[in-house]
Amino acid sequence: MSSTIDPDDFVKPFISETLGSKSLYFSISAIQSSMNLMQPDALALEYSRTMMGFLLFNPAPSRIAMIGLGGGSLAKFCYRHLPQSRMDVVEINPHVVALRDAFLIPKDDRRFKVILGDGAQFVQQPPHRYDVLLLDGFDLRGLPSSLSSRRFFEHCLDALQPGGILVANLHYKHAHFETCVTRIRSVFKDGVQVVVEPDEDNATVFACKDAVLPAPAKGPKGQALRPARLPDVAWAQLDEAFAHIVRSWR
Repeated sequence: MSSTIDPDDFVKPFISETLGSKSLYFSISAIQSSMNLMQPDALALEYSRTMMGFLLFNPAPSRIAMIGLGGGSLAKFCYRHLPQSRMDVVEINPHVVALRDAFLIPKDDRRFKVILGDGAQFVQQPPHRYDVLLLDGFDLRGLPSSLSSRRFFEHCLDALQPGGILVANLHYKHAHFETCVTRIRSVFKDGVQVVVEPDEDNATVFACKDAVLPAPAKGPKGQALRPARLPDVAWAQLDEAFAHIVRSWR
C-alpha cells in the first residue's frame, strides 16, 4: 500500500515535550496526540477513552483495525490491555510513522501491525473482516474528505464482521459534522449512536453493522458495568468515560 505514497505530500508533525508529557502536533492550534511520560500507554485525551466504549458491546474483539496512528495512544492501550485482540493500524503520513519509536509504539509482531497506507483504500480491500474499526484519521485540515464520504462508510460497513462496530472520532463543532453523521446513519441505519464530549470539541460515533446497538448495561446505581476481563489499571482510566456514555445514550 505504501508504493504510491510520497513523503513530500504530507505535513511533518512536530513534538512538544514537558517534564510530564510528550505531544504530537500538525499545527500549534490543535493537539493530535499526547503521551504521559510516566504511563506511556495510558489514554491522556478524553475522547480516546470514549472511543474505547466499544468494549461495552464487545469486551473481547478478535480483530481491530484503526485508521490514523497519531501518537499511538489507542494502539498502545489496546496492545497492552486486550491481549486476545489482533490489531492493524493504517497511517498515510510517513512522517507520523517515523515517530513511532518516539511515542513508544510497539514493534510489529503476530498481533500488532502498523501499515503505511491510505485508510480509504484499506477498507476497500481489507485483509480481514474486523470486529471493531476505529477511525481517528485527522490531518492538518481535519478529517479528510476521503475518510468522510458515503462511499467510504459503505466500505467500512463491508470491512466489518456481522455485528461489528465502527467507532469514529469527529470534531463536534466542525461545519460538516452533521453531514458526516448523516452519511454514517444512511449506511448503518438504526445502529448509530453519537456521544458528545463534555467540552463539545469532539464527538464519538458508534455504528453497528446489521444491528441496533443496545443501551449499555447499567449497575444498580446506574453506572456503566465493567467489561469482562478488563484489568484494574485499564478500568481506572475508562470508568468515568463509560459512565458518560451511559448518561448520553439515546
